[in-house]
Amino acid sequence: MRVVSSKPEVSIVIPVYNEEAGLANLFGRLYPAMDKLDLPYEVIFVNDGSRDGSVSILAEQYRKRPDVTRVVLFNGNYGQHMAILAGFEQTRGEIVITLDADLQNPPEEVHKLIEKMREGYDYVGSIRRKRQDSAWRTIASKAMNRLRERITNIHITDQGNMLRAYGRNVIDLVNQCGEVNTFVPALTYKFARRPTEIVVEHEERAAGESKYSLYSLIRLNFDLMTGFSLVPLQMFSLLGMTMSLLSALLVLTLLVRRLIFGAEADGVFTLFAVAFFFMGVILFGIGLVGEYVGRIYQQVRARPRYVVAAVLQGLPDEQLDAEGEKRKVVR
Repeated sequence: MRVVSSKPEVSIVIPVYNEEAGLANLFGRLYPAMDKLDLPYEVIFVNDGSRDGSVSILAEQYRKRPDVTRVVLFNGNYGQHMAILAGFEQTRGEIVITLDADLQNPPEEVHKLIEKMREGYDYVGSIRRKRQDSAWRTIASKAMNRLRERITNIHITDQGNMLRAYGRNVIDLVNQCGEVNTFVPALTYKFARRPTEIVVEHEERAAGESKYSLYSLIRLNFDLMTGFSLVPLQMFSLLGMTMSLLSALLVLTLLVRRLIFGAEADGVFTLFAVAFFFMGVILFGIGLVGEYVGRIYQQVRARPRYVVAAVLQGLPDEQLDAEGEKRKVVR
C-alpha cells in the first residue's frame, strides 16, 4: 500500500481548459515522473470551465489516484492565470510548481526546478531551450519580452513559459492579493527574495490547439504592463509635453512665414496632416488612460475573481479505511 503523507513537499498546479485529447498522455507522463522522485507530492488540476470531456477525465483520474490528486472545478471560464491563483489557494507543499496541460512543458523537467529550489532559491523560472512555437509567436514573444522588461523592470527571460517553481513564502504572499487582473509570473517575481532561472526542454503541443489568440496575447501584455508599472502613463505625459512644445514651435514658424511670405495655400494641407497626427496621439492616450481606469473599475466592484463549483479531494485528516482506500469528499 502506498504511504500517504499528510503534507506534501511538492504541489503541482495545472490549469485545464478543453484539453480532453491530451490529458491521458499528461497523466501517463506526469505521475511516473513524480513517483520516481520518491517524495510526497500532490497534483492539483483546475478545470477552467472546459466545454469538452475534460471534467469527466479529471474526475476519473482523481478516482484512480486520490492519494495525490485534487481537482478544482470552476463554474465558468475565468482564464489561465485565475485558474493558477485558485490552485495556489489549494496547495500545501513547500515547493509549488505550475505546469501547462498541453505537454509543451515536459513533466520530466520538474525535477530540475525542485533541485534548484533546494539550493535556497524561492523563485525558479524557466527558459525554453528550443521553442516549438510558430515563427510569428516566437518573434512576437521575444519583442514583447524586451518591451515588458524595459517598462516593468521585471527580469523574466521567457515570460510565456509557465513551467516555474515558487517557495511557500511567495505563494502565501500571492494568496493575500486580491487583484482582478494580474500576470502570475510577474506577481510572484515581485515577492521573491532570491529568484533565478534555468533552461528546460520544450516540446510541441501533444494534442489540441493553443487557447491564446492574438487578441488574448495582446490583452495579457496589457495586463502585465499596466498592472506592474506606471511607465506607460509617464511616457505619454512626456510625449504630451514634447508635442506641446513642438506644436508651439510650429505655430511660431507658421506665423513668421506668414509675416514674411504672406498667406500660403499649401500650408493648409500641412496643418491637416499635423491635426490628424495629434488626433491619433490623443485617441491613443485616451485608450491608455482607459486601460488604467478599467482596471480600477474592475477592482472597486470587488466581485469574486472566480467561482469554485466543487473540489474533489481527500478528507483533511488523510485517514484511510480498513481496505486502504482513501475516503473521498466533494466540496
